[in-house]
Amino acid sequence: RDEMECENQTGLTNFILVGILYPQELHIPLFLFFLTIYLLTLSGNTLILWAVVTEPRMHKPMYWFLCHLSILDMTISSVVVPKVIAGFVLGSKAISFWGCVSQLFFFHFLGCAECLLYTMMAFDRFLAICRPLHYGIIMNRRACLLLSLGTWLGGCLHSFIQTSLTFHLPYGQANEVIYIFCDIPAVLKLSCADTTFNEMVTIVDVGMVAMMCFLLILTSYVYIVSAILRIQTTEGRQRAFSTCTAHIILVVTFYLPVVFNYLRPRSQDPLGGVVAVFYTTVTPFLNPIIYTLRNKEMK
Repeated sequence: RDEMECENQTGLTNFILVGILYPQELHIPLFLFFLTIYLLTLSGNTLILWAVVTEPRMHKPMYWFLCHLSILDMTISSVVVPKVIAGFVLGSKAISFWGCVSQLFFFHFLGCAECLLYTMMAFDRFLAICRPLHYGIIMNRRACLLLSLGTWLGGCLHSFIQTSLTFHLPYGQANEVIYIFCDIPAVLKLSCADTTFNEMVTIVDVGMVAMMCFLLILTSYVYIVSAILRIQTTEGRQRAFSTCTAHIILVVTFYLPVVFNYLRPRSQDPLGGVVAVFYTTVTPFLNPIIYTLRNKEMK
């Protein structure tokens, strides 16, 4: 952008979230879609928390991590979806400058924490199936607490770096974020400085976190599958597979949209906005359904 735009600015006070362009006749159906999915996300994940807390048989590491996943799903959805719903109701899609900063920070904080949590859940399944005799000793309450705390700290560090780099840049008067929420690539497009370094850092940072977690999950499941195949009884193999299937589905539905949206240069396009709806709105809603349908104890 022209450097004069930065020099002449009086201070950017708000952004406009353009969101997804849609025909006017879809206004009410889209409003009902986002509102219904959001309410079901909150109620479904709250039911999981309630079931785990009130049922002593579910006081296990596997369900400890599932509770953390439910909390992350509800908060990630709450960072994005209420603002989308407000846009339908009030007709105003404005968000303050610091509101945009907060939305970007908390989305990446919670998203990175969820990415790390999936890795912890895979490690838990690895120990349960491949090291059953040592499982209770290794995955004690202190270990579960430290692993969960590590996911939150890792997410906070990642998001602090990304948010600082994004809003350290100068911004002019252009304030239309062509996306459903304040995300890094969409906000960078509004900067009147060279964003090549920021784009490279985003790809490397998100790519390293995603690939490291994915490789650790993949390695865990290589050992898990080999251990399951050595189980003599069909019932034993089915039970072992059933505890892993839900997690595998969650990992696939989480990583595919992330890779599609962040590991491509200039990633925010109209299709990217649709994908963003999937992992900010639909995935948090699907997670409790996947776990309850695939898990006999949860049923």
